[in-house]
Amino acid sequence: MRLKRLLLLVMLILPPVSALGSAGPIVAAASSLQFALTEAAERFGAETGQPLRLNFGASGNLQRQIAQGAPFELFLSADEAKVLALHAEGLTEDRGVVYARGRLAWLQRPGRGDLPGPEDPLAGVRQAIDAHRGGQGRARLALANPQHAPYGVAAREALERAGLWAPSEPLRIFGENVSQAAQFALAAEARGGLVAYSLVLAPALAERGEHVLIPEAWHAPLNQRMALVQGAGDTARAFYAWLQGAEARAILAAHGFAAPPGEGR
Repeated sequence: MRLKRLLLLVMLILPPVSALGSAGPIVAAASSLQFALTEAAERFGAETGQPLRLNFGASGNLQRQIAQGAPFELFLSADEAKVLALHAEGLTEDRGVVYARGRLAWLQRPGRGDLPGPEDPLAGVRQAIDAHRGGQGRARLALANPQHAPYGVAAREALERAGLWAPSEPLRIFGENVSQAAQFALAAEARGGLVAYSLVLAPALAERGEHVLIPEAWHAPLNQRMALVQGAGDTARAFYAWLQGAEARAILAAHGFAAPPGEGR
């Protein structure tokens, strides 16, 4: 029953998949970009008059859909590997570019417990494990599914580094993507969760939760890469180029994304 209640929260906190126009190319994007890319696409549309359709999901699922022939024209992944794998199959025009670097954060509801400090951002995980072992309940720990979500992989790596991956097994609940994991992290049954920093900054979550950043050294870099899919049209190409400009970079920075490796801001 608890899991069912968690699932009922899906779409109650975060907005649905964005459809910015009834026509235009479909852009496949990692869920961590749900707010940042929506703002960017709206700005691009206002400036150029060119409509876009945004389809958000776990990067691994989007990669698989492209490989199966989904009609996406531009793919923005939450990591490099998914784009590079598609390029190796000849499904993208080139290797693309790294457009941002993501961050991982611990997210919890206010009052769910003391917010961990930056010196020990996984303290909430330890507290949930200790409480469960002591028979004091089963507070869930949310993260994106590592099988197809890069932020889930980063969460697993951070927990492994702290020796908490195996002990947390009975408490973990996986979101299909990092947006769903963020919803689960704020549920009454959850102690919190490890999610994309870009999501916790969004007003829809910021007013419902509190967070602390996970050190970047605790997991592999979340270098987020994008590429044009073979057969992409002019509007997708224009948006791809626009995303590499100063205006788009400023939007990404405002949503918690760091500059690509080798670039200052």
